[in-house]
Amino acid sequence: MQVSSLNEVKIYSLSCGKSLPEWLSDRKKRALQKKDVDVRRRIELIQDFEMPTVCTTIKVSKDGQYILATVVTFETLSDDYSKIVFLHNDRYVEFHSQSGFYYKTRIPKFGRDFSYHYPSCDLYFVGASSEVYRLNLEQGRFLSPLQTDAAENNVCDVNSVHGLFAAGTIEGRVECWDPRTRGRVGLLDCALSSVTADSEINSLPTISALKFNGALTMAVGTSTGQVLLYDLRSDKPLLVKDHQYGLPIKSVHFQDSLDLILSADSRIIKMWNKNSGRIFTSLEPEHDINDVCLYPNSGMLLTANETPKMGIYYIPVLGPAPRWCSFLDNLTEELEENPESTVYDDYKFVTKKDLENLGLTHLIGSPFLRAYMHGFFMDIRLYHKVKLMVNPFAFEEYRKDKIRQKIEETRAQRVQLKKLPKVNKELALKLIEEEEEKQKSTWKKKVKSLPNILTDDRFKVMFENPDFQVDEESEEFRLLNPLVSKISEKRKKKLRLLEQQELHEEEEEEEPEGKPSDAESSESSDDEKDWVAEVRKQRRLLQQEEKVKRQERLREDRQTVLKPQFYEIKAGEEFRSFRDSATKQKLMNKTLEDRLKLEAKSGTLSVSDTTVGSKQLTFTLKKSEQQKQQQEAAKLHRQERKTLRRSAGHLKSRPRRGRLFH
Repeated sequence: MQVSSLNEVKIYSLSCGKSLPEWLSDRKKRALQKKDVDVRRRIELIQDFEMPTVCTTIKVSKDGQYILATVVTFETLSDDYSKIVFLHNDRYVEFHSQSGFYYKTRIPKFGRDFSYHYPSCDLYFVGASSEVYRLNLEQGRFLSPLQTDAAENNVCDVNSVHGLFAAGTIEGRVECWDPRTRGRVGLLDCALSSVTADSEINSLPTISALKFNGALTMAVGTSTGQVLLYDLRSDKPLLVKDHQYGLPIKSVHFQDSLDLILSADSRIIKMWNKNSGRIFTSLEPEHDINDVCLYPNSGMLLTANETPKMGIYYIPVLGPAPRWCSFLDNLTEELEENPESTVYDDYKFVTKKDLENLGLTHLIGSPFLRAYMHGFFMDIRLYHKVKLMVNPFAFEEYRKDKIRQKIEETRAQRVQLKKLPKVNKELALKLIEEEEEKQKSTWKKKVKSLPNILTDDRFKVMFENPDFQVDEESEEFRLLNPLVSKISEKRKKKLRLLEQQELHEEEEEEEPEGKPSDAESSESSDDEKDWVAEVRKQRRLLQQEEKVKRQERLREDRQTVLKPQFYEIKAGEEFRSFRDSATKQKLMNKTLEDRLKLEAKSGTLSVSDTTVGSKQLTFTLKKSEQQKQQQEAAKLHRQERKTLRRSAGHLKSRPRRGRLFH
């Protein structure tokens, strides 16, 4: 028996360790058991529990009394082993009873998985076909198949609560069917949901594992190593868990008592909380895994590996040992008295970024890396060798860092000066003084103080970026801080003193003797009583400054001479007003009918009927701007001449009386 521990969870392997050959005599067996500790600690829980060849599937009967392991997929129809259905890799389906072989039939295409629907006694077969074959065991005949949209189907499962049938396709989708109506009721695109920011996927994720839990929960495993947890009422996954190995998920199981999900690929078995996604524990067998089975209502885990021997593991935290091996509880207590080293004692945890820096990304998926959390465990000796090859001067850097740490420790014992930032020095000094006063008050009242802004990473840019420099001449600053001018004088004086001390320290590498910090803090500030008067004073000053600025702007405007702007017209074109050009542009965008209507409305166009029945169009050409100006000038000239013209009426002769001259 081998014991390993991860996340404070002990796992007892009951199928590994040294074993003794059967042909040895009892005397030699006892001698070897005394010498070798591994032989003495070995427990063969189930005698000869192995296959002639590699085992691919392992399951436990519903009553928990029988463990079945085969090289093909199978399903138990009864609570014990009396009714079993086997699916072979040559398209044959065999039915076995308690006495042995019962019947054999054949499906049209190669099958990969099947499930049993208890209410209708139907077997659903999926495989290298887009159809889902149905075999009714009550009637003993095949029914019409279900036609899916996929080219092939890999896995399937039937919900034990409401009988929903689900099939996982090679396109990365899960199709859900209602057996009562034989119609598809839902479609989940798991391939798209499995691609997250942290995952690296190089191929299309296909569905490799599928399992229902209760009426609404379903877990889906992909060929790229992701496990997706779904609520059937939503098409978005509740949680996506990555195994980090990039290997297909072989099996998914639920552990209801601890709200755990067990997901396994060929390298590792991970147990994680289905609500938070936190890893509970992990298990890495010596050989590749083909299938995993959780013994009901116990802490025993069974695995079918790439070896004839089955794997048996006991995890007391998941539950008690089965009744037929209840003595394991006492044995585990004895083994805890002699604890062994954990699996990862001699390993170094590295992330994907560390592997890229070391040039070891090609080792992902190999036995040299063990996936854990968001990274991998790597042998510490290999890590040091590779790091030394990548950076041969790592020891010198390590030595300098140690020397620097020693110097900092010696400096910490001396008097510390306040290191002020380059930006907002006065604000930083103000915050330091407030922090000192707060510490004094909290020391008296014994109250826990809040963190300072200077030590908070969220506000560090305020003292590094010059764009955040406080403008003391702005209107907001002067109104919100009416007493800052008086208080800042003391602070500026202290700031100059600290800058001189820092300069002196950089030149002589020695710290000067400074004034006690309480020399100026003892002064009481009674200026708060004059706060209202100071605000009014600052407001009057701001109004006067604004008035002076307005007068200066008015004086500048008067002195400014506006110069005309000239525009050049292209050769061969005649200048027209901007309004006419805009109107012309609008008319050009309209149809001929609309333009005729507008011109008729403006009076430039008249339409009349002739005596012969035809239409007559008369256009009135618009006068150009030059013609209009000439007419206006002539009109003004006539008016001017009219005012200057003298009347000649007085020159007319008056009529006389008498005879006219002859």
